[in-house]
Amino acid sequence: MILLASPGQGAQTPGFLQPWLEIPGVADRLAWWSAVTGLDLVRYGTTADAEEIRDTAVAQPLLVAAALAAYEVLYGAEDGLPGVVAGHSVGELAAGAIAGVLSPETALVLVRERGRAMAEAAAVTETGMTAVLGGDPDEVLASIDKHGLTVANVNGAGQVVAAGTVRALAEFADDPPAKARLRSLSVAGAFHTEHMAPAVDALRRVASGAPVADPRTRLLQNRDGAVVEDGPGFVARLVEQVSAPVRWDACMATTRDLGVTAIIELPPAGTLTGLARRELPDVERIALKTPADLDKARELIKADAA
Repeated sequence: MILLASPGQGAQTPGFLQPWLEIPGVADRLAWWSAVTGLDLVRYGTTADAEEIRDTAVAQPLLVAAALAAYEVLYGAEDGLPGVVAGHSVGELAAGAIAGVLSPETALVLVRERGRAMAEAAAVTETGMTAVLGGDPDEVLASIDKHGLTVANVNGAGQVVAAGTVRALAEFADDPPAKARLRSLSVAGAFHTEHMAPAVDALRRVASGAPVADPRTRLLQNRDGAVVEDGPGFVARLVEQVSAPVRWDACMATTRDLGVTAIIELPPAGTLTGLARRELPDVERIALKTPADLDKARELIKADAA
């Protein structure tokens, strides 16, 4: 059984979409989705610099569009669907579209509004996020709490993400937990914390009228890693998740329980397969970084369907 995974904000790098535009139809698809989002997704994915694509209102639609474009290339000529679909944070919108809960256009309208609302919420107070790698789990959590920060992501593989004001993060960096490494993330706010409460309200107003269907394959949700069978329920959870912690560790635990044998990560790939390398070492992993990785992924899909 294959898990198709869509990464979250911070995975984007300048020019990551360039090789995908060489595939017939991808540029046209992105041009259409650019009209939906009001953003030049082709430019942002090819020639824009790191600071431009760090903007939350840009990064989130760009990531969802990239994942959906690669999914259509990968599965466009294939029968069936991946056995399991999941997305990390904003990647949940791509996962929801792949699972059939949302149309691509609906997912992109929601991510457009999500990105804008989160950017506006982030502008109220200067905030950010820092990944904490290693260290004693209890000491890490105690240190995060001591510095007035919030655990925004529990990613598994010994990684959590602390979020809060820039000042508190700086103090945390000066006094890190023992044996832990800190890495500042390329995001523009304290996502999945109380700082995002205004964005939840804004997204809820838009999402309430979105056309939604029930998933056509197993769809995991970040709140607790559970398999979601109800489309409207998934969207409601997705909205609330904006200010609630991402439990990717729980998604990986469900992946293990379901008997997943392989993970294919959609572009910009590498983050989620990297976490799985430590947490799910017996599961085969393919990161779709460029179209050169497609043949291997297609062979895996064919073998899984046999």
